[in-house]
Amino acid sequence: MTSEELNIEFEAAVERVNAHTEPFPADFLLRLYAYYKKATNNYSRPSSKKPIINAFKTNALFQVQNISEDQAKQEYINLVNNYFLYRK
Repeated sequence: MTSEELNIEFEAAVERVNAHTEPFPADFLLRLYAYYKKATNNYSRPSSKKPIINAFKTNALFQVQNISEDQAKQEYINLVNNYFLYRK
């Protein structure tokens, strides 16, 4: 897959998540958050008003620190595709 194709699929996955109206499981959201931040090279600090949520987000970011932006995009795409494939 070319970099351009990966970007197109990544953006489509992001749009799919943003268009979804039902709540996602918390662990799924944390993985999406971490992969998205890594994929978009966004290293800003978590900004929730609740410290515990910031701690969970920070932990999720630590877990993806050693993968590339392209790997993060692919993992985000895989996560979204699997969620919508297997949800009931």
